Amino acid sequence: MPPRHPGGSRHGGGFGGGRGRGRRGNVRTAVLALLTERPMHGYEMIQELASRTGGAWRPSPGSVYPTLQLLEDEGLIEATVEQAGGGRKRFTLTEAGQAEATRAAEAPPWAEFAEGTVNSWHEIRESGFQAMNALRQVMMTGTDDQRERAAQVLDETRRKLYAILAESE
Repeated sequence: MPPRHPGGSRHGGGFGGGRGRGRRGNVRTAVLALLTERPMHGYEMIQELASRTGGAWRPSPGSVYPTLQLLEDEGLIEATVEQAGGGRKRFTLTEAGQAEATRAAEAPPWAEFAEGTVNSWHEIRESGFQAMNALRQVMMTGTDDQRERAAQVLDETRRKLYAILAESE
């Protein structure tokens, strides 16, 4: 079974583009580690984490932005508002945040994703997309009987996927 994303969510936030519910501590570590590389916007951090994990972990704005505010309140990061960038905030480390950020960068949360896990995630996601395309064709051009059989296949697939999760490790 592929490892869960760093936040522990079984969803991982990859299929739907960001619904994983990462623990704030891991988002905190990830944000600090990213900021050791360069200043970034919040959205840029979300995109970078998704990219580094092959889409397996894409923290939600609802976890990233409160974390950024907390880090700013703690004096570990500071924001500058870019007028040219539509008023977006670009975050940088403060001197006080350097030590914690350096520790975070030594073992960043995205390192938990082995290359094989990321590749596996891509393969599963691609299979899901292909299955959805086939379902769309059945729904649009199939007969009533074909649509009913497709619904039965989906029900069976759902049961089998939950059975995989229920297996003991």
